[in-house]
Amino acid sequence: MYDIAVIGGGPAGLSAAVQARVRNKSVLVVSGDDRDNPLRKTQRIDNYLGFPQVSGQELLDRFQTHAAQMGAEQKTGRVLNIMSMGDTFYLSIGSEMEQARAIILATGVVWANKYPGEVELLGSGVSYCATCDGMLYRNKEVVVVGKAADAPHEANYLQELGCKVTYVSDKDPDGLRPDIPFVKAPKVEILGEGRVTALRAGSTTIPCEGVFILRPSMAPADLLPGLAVENGYLKVDRNMSTNLPGVFAAGDCTGLPLQVSKAVGEGLVAGLRAAEYLDQLQA
Repeated sequence: MYDIAVIGGGPAGLSAAVQARVRNKSVLVVSGDDRDNPLRKTQRIDNYLGFPQVSGQELLDRFQTHAAQMGAEQKTGRVLNIMSMGDTFYLSIGSEMEQARAIILATGVVWANKYPGEVELLGSGVSYCATCDGMLYRNKEVVVVGKAADAPHEANYLQELGCKVTYVSDKDPDGLRPDIPFVKAPKVEILGEGRVTALRAGSTTIPCEGVFILRPSMAPADLLPGLAVENGYLKVDRNMSTNLPGVFAAGDCTGLPLQVSKAVGEGLVAGLRAAEYLDQLQA
């Protein structure tokens, strides 16, 4: 079990990890594919103190190296849900499970808008994890809705399992197997009564029994039901505490301004406060 699990590997999450390690807490940082991190795509940053005209990739590389040197463990994966059981949080990361005594949410901006039919058919054909549920759809028609950089890889995995995959996205996929049909569509709708029967992608209707929706990350309020949200962002106090005990948040997920400096500062506070929270529990 880890003392603290940090969800998100951007400036806020890595800053929190460093500060928690300063307080000698064990830390796991869980983040998605680096290609989905908006900071890595930023060509030039001029307003981060002490690093004028630095690229986002260089800055993120420095942050990751610093956190690793401090002893924070970093894991690539998509956190699907978090369950609170007493003083322990259980994190479902793909098909794996990790435990922590405190949580820091640093997911960045994740829009929680759902596709039509997604909520109603979740668990009845709609899945967020190919490695978890892929075997259930062997020899069956499935659709992968690719919003994350690793979605083509997950689609390939499903095809190799024996699923009959169609890939749908608003962007051309990078690394998709040539034998997987690709439908380009900005909007999708999941169809079915009680079970998934098809997915409508633009003007194309694709019969299927399963739909895998692969976003870069889950919205924080979906990870932990009961989190207070205000104007679309997580509500926190000056200690970066949410309304749930043992759960802290930092960075873009807490609101404007969406800046690296703000994220790093909030991550520092969240990391220190999470460590203090654990010290108080032990006392």
